[in-house]
Amino acid sequence: MKIHIKNGRLIDPANDIDTQADLFVAAGKVAAVGKAPGGFSANRVINAAGLVVCPGLIDLSARLREPGFEYKATLESELLAAAAGGVTSLACPPDTEPALDEPGLVEMLKHRAKTLNLAHVYPIGALTIGLAGEQLTEMAELRDAGCVGFSHADVPLRDNQVLWRALQYAATFGFRVWLRPQDGYLAKDGVAHDGEVATRLGLAGIPSFAETIAIAAIVELMRATGARVHLCRLSTREGVDMVRAAKRDGLPISCDIGIHHAHLSEMDLGYFDAHCHLQPPLRSARDRDALRQGLKDGTIDALCSDHTPVDEDSKLLPFAESEAGATGLELLLPLTLKWALEMKVPLAQALARITQQPARILGLDAGHLSEGHTADVCVFDAERYSKVSAAALKSQGKNTPFLGIELPGKVRYTLLQGQIVYDAGNG
Repeated sequence: MKIHIKNGRLIDPANDIDTQADLFVAAGKVAAVGKAPGGFSANRVINAAGLVVCPGLIDLSARLREPGFEYKATLESELLAAAAGGVTSLACPPDTEPALDEPGLVEMLKHRAKTLNLAHVYPIGALTIGLAGEQLTEMAELRDAGCVGFSHADVPLRDNQVLWRALQYAATFGFRVWLRPQDGYLAKDGVAHDGEVATRLGLAGIPSFAETIAIAAIVELMRATGARVHLCRLSTREGVDMVRAAKRDGLPISCDIGIHHAHLSEMDLGYFDAHCHLQPPLRSARDRDALRQGLKDGTIDALCSDHTPVDEDSKLLPFAESEAGATGLELLLPLTLKWALEMKVPLAQALARITQQPARILGLDAGHLSEGHTADVCVFDAERYSKVSAAALKSQGKNTPFLGIELPGKVRYTLLQGQIVYDAGNG
């Protein structure tokens, strides 16, 4: 299949490109940028006039709910959502049922995803068997099966000696460990930020120092072991400051934030809006503003959707009993654009947070449109505003705090390995 994408604004942060240029795709690869290669005859021409052409988006956290939670979502439904959102590569956490702690489970997931051929799926392996926090998994075997990192997802790893051993193991093989910094004891039973709103609503709180104490322990263990760590979903101002200091010290640390935390705060809980029940919790407006600034100045490396489809019944329960999480795959691009507009961040810099930077963290040769490399492409209208509605979402999970809100950015086409997997004209 030969595709000519013409007249678009080509933005490729990895190659420092932001200009009007044509893109030529052949045999699943980028054949040329700008000028057609000799003898090129397109089977399909896409007129991208007024549209942005960029690398396919890369999401660092998308729960696909298989295996074990198919009643919440299926691999097919969520990969269709990924394609509709311009996401061509995604990492999935290990908190499935059973957890991704055996090579066979990882290989099965990879095979299922490859068969659907809607997005590249990169599993994050479980750090301990069954995520029980006791016995380390065979990380080398999981890596060989296709895992790109190792994590404990949102399950507290309370024993720092186990974490110490895990980081020693990971450092020996050069693996990256993904950790969500939250002290399990301090956060126990909490459902909201420990602040004024939680007090007013009578909700059990999770203090900011539950995050910072965990970061302090992780940083010290990094110094002791030399392990590479990626901190998932920072939520506090103090946490951002600690990562900034660790980077200044030269530690091999990276971090991301969930896209919802770049826009929302504890004030959005309103009167027990369960769509705003997230983990980590929505923090104060001060924390949100620090996250937005940290993302702008590069302290925070990447944005992720933290996509967590939840069945409707679980969100209709009282706030404290409802299941945490929000759908996000299809909103990653619009909410990134919204942040960029509000923070006056150049579009290329914003797109780097969801293409180039996540690729670096995952260790992938992706997130760019270099000649001769895989043609994973997103074509979108940055000026088009659309209202978020449950009916329009491809994901089986309709749980988002942004229902009814108009957001910028409409994906028109998504290409995976040079094949069109989403065409807005057909849905």
